[in-house]
Amino acid sequence: MTAALSTRTASARRTGRPRDHLTLGAGCVVALFVLLAVLGPLLAPHDPNAVDPLNVNAGPSGAHLLGTDDTGRDLLSRLIAGTRASLAAPAVVIAVSTTLGTLLALAAAWFGGWTDRFVSGALDIVFGFPGLIMAVLVAAVFGAGLTAPIVALSIAYLPLITRVVRSAAIKERNLPYVSALQLLGAPTARIWLRHLLPNLLPLILVQSTIGFGYALLDVAAISFLGLGSQPPDPEWGLMVSNGAPSILAGQPQQSLYAGIAILIVVVAFNLLGTGLSRRLLGENA
Repeated sequence: MTAALSTRTASARRTGRPRDHLTLGAGCVVALFVLLAVLGPLLAPHDPNAVDPLNVNAGPSGAHLLGTDDTGRDLLSRLIAGTRASLAAPAVVIAVSTTLGTLLALAAAWFGGWTDRFVSGALDIVFGFPGLIMAVLVAAVFGAGLTAPIVALSIAYLPLITRVVRSAAIKERNLPYVSALQLLGAPTARIWLRHLLPNLLPLILVQSTIGFGYALLDVAAISFLGLGSQPPDPEWGLMVSNGAPSILAGQPQQSLYAGIAILIVVVAFNLLGTGLSRRLLGENA
């Protein structure tokens, strides 16, 4: 099995060099934005919430490289500072849904029977509700802010990871080495943590990476509707919303730059996930 995997990996390297470069580039972009999320407040040239009424909707200049918004706030500083809020919420969504989804998938695959039927039925019910609509309804009931939408989206994203991991876990569960470990008296938790989970990690990583882009879009859409981050937070979806009235006045820079930032991150995570799928799972995606 190891030799076959090595041969397949070597073949992918020979035939997929342009794609590997694309994946590497996407990884660098993701790393850059993660760095901005960590160091954003230190790197921002101005206070992202500092208002300058005398410098409203100004164009790019030496003092403001990307110009200012409709209240005179520096757009570059707000984009940099907003990276943390824009990436943190989808990261929590993916972390929670992946953790719970993996546990549910392992339980369904391991115990089978009514456990598998219950998990599958519950996932079918959750899958019937669009995640964004569920998050909007929850935010409308519990009030604006990111906490309620994050919880709703975490539940909505459960089927996306659980179904894929469950299918792979069932195949892994039926391999001879699992039966051998059971015959040797290995505890269930040890088999899960030392054998099943490590073998499923590449698949989990790929699904989480791809899902991150979709979660970011959903969180940004919720903020755009005014149900997520609230002013004056420099969150990208909120910036797109705040800049919308200025578009008709010929000042689209706030919405444009925030929208471009969202687009770049979503595309980068999708390309990275596709590349990881090809490299780790051997898929010709």
